[in-house]
Amino acid sequence: MTYATDQLWEEVAYVARHLHWSLDSILDLEHPDRVRLLAEIRKFDRPAVPRLSFPT
Repeated sequence: MTYATDQLWEEVAYVARHLHWSLDSILDLEHPDRVRLLAEIRKFDRPAVPRLSFPT
């Protein structure tokens, strides 16, 4: 199975930005591990209090 290059670079950039890991460290992760790590990092990006949406 091949993995989309653009998606891989998005994942690498996201992990590198949040965890400051090297490219080699991120690429050494197995795909399922990287996907799980991304999901865990995204939890930190969610606001603790839901944002209210106001009509425009």
